[in-house]
Amino acid sequence: MKNKLKNRRNFIKKASAGILGAITSTSFTSASAKSYSKIIGANDRINVAIQGLGRRYPAFKNSISNKKNNIHLSYLCDVMKSQREKAFEAFSKIIDYKPKLENDIRKIFDDKKVDAILMATPDHWHAPGACMGMESGTHIYLEKPCSHNLMEGKMLIAYQKHYDKIVQMGNQQRSSNETIELINGIHNGIIGDAHLAIAFYHNTRTRVPNQTKIAPPDGLDWDLFQGPAPRREYTNDTWNYNWHWYGWDYGTAEMGNNATHELDIARWALQVKHPSHVDVFADKFQFINDGWEMYDTMEARFKFSKNKMITWDGQSRNGYQKYGGGRGTIIYGSKGSAFVDRSGYKIFGLNGKLVKENNSKSKNKESGLALGGGGNATDKHVTNFFNAIRGKEDLRSPIEQGSISQTLTHYANISYRIGKSFDIDEESGLIYDRDAMKLWSREYEPGWKINDL
Repeated sequence: MKNKLKNRRNFIKKASAGILGAITSTSFTSASAKSYSKIIGANDRINVAIQGLGRRYPAFKNSISNKKNNIHLSYLCDVMKSQREKAFEAFSKIIDYKPKLENDIRKIFDDKKVDAILMATPDHWHAPGACMGMESGTHIYLEKPCSHNLMEGKMLIAYQKHYDKIVQMGNQQRSSNETIELINGIHNGIIGDAHLAIAFYHNTRTRVPNQTKIAPPDGLDWDLFQGPAPRREYTNDTWNYNWHWYGWDYGTAEMGNNATHELDIARWALQVKHPSHVDVFADKFQFINDGWEMYDTMEARFKFSKNKMITWDGQSRNGYQKYGGGRGTIIYGSKGSAFVDRSGYKIFGLNGKLVKENNSKSKNKESGLALGGGGNATDKHVTNFFNAIRGKEDLRSPIEQGSISQTLTHYANISYRIGKSFDIDEESGLIYDRDAMKLWSREYEPGWKINDL
């Protein structure tokens, strides 16, 4: 086992230009399930593990416990002992067997009976964990953001192509029936030629504690929590969600945390790939002296060819809902406009009058601003992942599409960090700015960087 773990730790080397060249352009359609190797039989049980047992894992409970899906939960994995125990207790109420509890995901990779892993870890673990999983032979459901930086997004696509695994990004609105219906309508001209999308998120996040160096809490494997990130001393409450706001070693700010969803819908609607230019207005404006270390307010503009544009309006700690809700996407076309969120959509004519709407009537709508989320769209999205493994459905959000959408969040974060706008190659996604390209990747703990292929 020690040799195997050592090999896993020697996992990452610097991404090369060859990787970029090996990644071909992708269409805007779902990846065909028939294209994947080692498809599990249509009626065979799928053995799954969950890595990361924080606020997101409850969203997987319905799809795992649904007997129609024929799922066996083999492992519950987390670096915090209390999280493992809490999740075990929660699942014991809905399944009649006992999954194994594990601290180290690398040990699960060595169990060849595991078919798929649902990854809901902190951001810095997503791409390295997914690539290790694909290398070990598992299919991956990868929560957003699928990558911590632009290099990792390219590597995810390369690994998926190389190992021919099913990799679904957890941008679950792609499985919303209402959203699918609207996007199909937009692509068929229901609002004319779509040219502009406004994606937004407004929340009322409160003061964050300032970091104080203390001993890691009992039950936390702090070294393994850090994983690919450079080592540092523990600070209070870092492991429990506040890692999002404590610098760039672990989190990707609100762009990676939430803008991921709406920007993906915007890009899908406009049928664009990489932008040609990005500029941002962003800073920290609320609770100035608290522990939040990056912007809490951002407006970003992404310009594309054919005179198309996506804008982002994010207010993490100012809850004024100027668009009438906490989050959603507005798409403008030559003949009208549309509004879509996790509950459904509305279509308007040029006169501003409602033309059509379709809102979910389910009692279990997808959560909007609640931590962890969950609901019908997540259930459908995870089930779609299981069905793709069996060759019964095409993926709703294959990683080659999810990674492209994720680049928008990375471009905006980079623009904020270097304090200037920049141009981008629309086909490759490479940045025409030396300062920006310095943030193409990140610093990794020795032995933890993703291997070139």
